[in-house]
Amino acid sequence: MRAFGMYNYLHLDSWYQDNVYYVDQFGRVMNLSVTLDTALQKPREVFRLPTDLTAYDNRLCASIHFSSSTWVTLSDGTGRLYLIKSGKRGNSASEKWEIVFNEELGSPFIIAHSVSFVKSDMHSVAVLLLRVEKDELDTKGSGFHITLEWVTVVEISKEGDHRYEIFKRRVLQGKSVPHYAAIEPSGDGLMIVSYKPFKFMQDQDDKLEENDSAKATNEKKDPLYYWQQTEDDVTITVHIPQGITKDDIKVLFSPDNICVTLKDQPPLMEGKLYSSVDHESCTWIIRENKSLEVSLIKKNEGPRWPELIVGDTRGEFIMDSSQCSEITESLMHLTSEVMNPNPEKENPPCNAQELEECDAFLEDSASLCRFDGDTLKVTHVINLGSNQYLFSVVVDPREMPCFCLRHDVDALLWQPHSDQPENMWEHIATFNALGYVQASKQDKKFMACAPDYSYAALCECLRRVFIYRQPTPLSTVLYNRKEGRQVGQVAKQLVATLEANDPILGFQATSERLFVLTTKTLFLIKVNSGN
Repeated sequence: MRAFGMYNYLHLDSWYQDNVYYVDQFGRVMNLSVTLDTALQKPREVFRLPTDLTAYDNRLCASIHFSSSTWVTLSDGTGRLYLIKSGKRGNSASEKWEIVFNEELGSPFIIAHSVSFVKSDMHSVAVLLLRVEKDELDTKGSGFHITLEWVTVVEISKEGDHRYEIFKRRVLQGKSVPHYAAIEPSGDGLMIVSYKPFKFMQDQDDKLEENDSAKATNEKKDPLYYWQQTEDDVTITVHIPQGITKDDIKVLFSPDNICVTLKDQPPLMEGKLYSSVDHESCTWIIRENKSLEVSLIKKNEGPRWPELIVGDTRGEFIMDSSQCSEITESLMHLTSEVMNPNPEKENPPCNAQELEECDAFLEDSASLCRFDGDTLKVTHVINLGSNQYLFSVVVDPREMPCFCLRHDVDALLWQPHSDQPENMWEHIATFNALGYVQASKQDKKFMACAPDYSYAALCECLRRVFIYRQPTPLSTVLYNRKEGRQVGQVAKQLVATLEANDPILGFQATSERLFVLTTKTLFLIKVNSGN
């Protein structure tokens, strides 16, 4: 349902102003380009899919993505991908859609995202295909999994003949439909927001290697030694094999190092100690239970050692009960037994008593992952916690789409910058109280905002559209008696009711207008009057 039932059938071409497209039931790609509200044209056909769509039973909806100002990726919902050179769009004189690549790519999919880029003088288009597939191995769960296939199509020139061919196909698999999935403008990586993690499906050889390394980590060995500490000393206990006598054991102390050897074997423990010891006062004895006990006297009393020998993970630290309670007590101020101990406190982080039923999140928290295109490994993971994903919007078509997250009662818009590792996600706009307001709209189907952030909007499955404007200065003076202060600006909320009872299938926002597509009509709502 989330993948295909909530699909937005209206596509905004962000490369041109107020330019929208949809594919009708006959496979015609229809366009409406608005320059003047007074001179509205009927939607015009720009392209027709060659397939007879009525002949297919199990096809998905057709999908479009605008990879650049002159390139379009198109799917007819049967599992065929088209790469189209469109010319400059939105103007019938320069717009001519011609197919340069079309290929059957397996089971039906919808296009989640695409980018067009030039790398080492070769033009490439990378496309992300979303599928829901039966999972034979999943006997306990839903019996399905989600795949995202990342396909790269490259221009190949042979003796003056230009052809486009598939250069790479890679598949990611997960257990939930991604809220957001986009390829970086350079084609070098991928960002995904989803509840369940995605991972690349590797070839069999890679899998075997991976299994071997997994086995190695799974077979966890018993610790080689145990150690305890107080403020002034450290005690190490090592189990010694049978037949080893006092004469076979050698323990060497120096101010910063320790070395323990048994008989002629390689050293059992050797290396640099975490901190200096008084090596002349250090001792060792053999206990009755055939264990070696080494006592080190710390040079600096007080500080706890996080490790015994630098970089050695073969030992296990054992904490006694008094140390445990000491640590617990030192962290006590960070937590509290009471849900909201001090409700009158200035700026409480979040008052759980104020949350209503509709604010409770239905699922666990989502995470945002970035995958590297070369290594296919995750380079960044951000757990979004209670920052619920709301919607995505293209602010600048040359950049990745932005995503909007709920932060407490507000909604914050984030712009990914894949080329800026130290500023990879930038906060670019805030919609006050939108997080709170949208939670109460149980029937909402689509959400969007203007690329200039002037308003946010959401629509229900039928008829109603809600528009939330950003605060604007008031021409008259407004006085808040309760708080005894003057109000300088106010944010307006508008509700539009469509004159039709047909289901809403598509919803897009531009800086001036809202486009709402139903099964029979394309509505335009003028929100801002332009300059």
